[in-house]
Amino acid sequence: MLTVDRTEIESGVEGLRLAVGEDGVAVLLIDRPAKRNAVTLAMWQALPGLLAGLAEDPRVRVLLLAGAGEGFSAGADIAELLHVYGDPERADAYHATNVAAEEALAAFPRPTIAVIAGPCVGGGCQLAIACDLRLAESGARLGITPARLGVVYPAVPTARLVRLIGPARAKYLLFSADLVGAERAAELGLVDEVVATGQLGERALTFARTIAGRSPQTLGAVKDVVNAVTVGDDPQAAVEPWERRSRHAPDVREGLAAFVERRPPTF
Repeated sequence: MLTVDRTEIESGVEGLRLAVGEDGVAVLLIDRPAKRNAVTLAMWQALPGLLAGLAEDPRVRVLLLAGAGEGFSAGADIAELLHVYGDPERADAYHATNVAAEEALAAFPRPTIAVIAGPCVGGGCQLAIACDLRLAESGARLGITPARLGVVYPAVPTARLVRLIGPARAKYLLFSADLVGAERAAELGLVDEVVATGQLGERALTFARTIAGRSPQTLGAVKDVVNAVTVGDDPQAAVEPWERRSRHAPDVREGLAAFVERRPPTF
């Protein structure tokens, strides 16, 4: 449903699909349903470049990240990890690639929303957490499971998880390596909205289109300032470029005129 009536963009890598619609919504689909949408090394490597290309596309105002079929992602491809952890240098390189993909998603300049159905585990959950927001179907299950595998979870995703849900809740998930249902994930702060079964795609598109209709100037400023606060940077320094730009940009004039004229704004 998410990719219907959208123009497909060649991703250049098996397992990832891109599509952009005239509604301003782009969809990045993890597309390996036969492997529970496990993410391969090639997919991790491709993500920064794909995201950079989308960031340059003027049509894109919101990005949805989703999984094909009945699940979001089971995480990293375990068959690959068996080979990776046979060589310390290869393991270091793999983690660096993994973190670079996560950082590229977190740095994407437009709002990002993870659309979570079914399992969202390990590296899949890592990608979902790197998004700005997470919508989950009521039957979804989320967890971060390196403690089951003996893997040391990298500092970057660990810190991001702590900032999102707090230290004790992060330890709860990482210590136990258990999967939690969508409702429990919402209680923990891991999920922002739980959607009834069968309604996730429609809700995600409706919400994304709402955001796409808001002022890109305001959204960009909000994202930069909130991110600055989250990592302990100066929020004033983050907002100043946007404030200077706003004095000459048409967004405020259009927004105020639309309000007075009782019509939707066209940003």
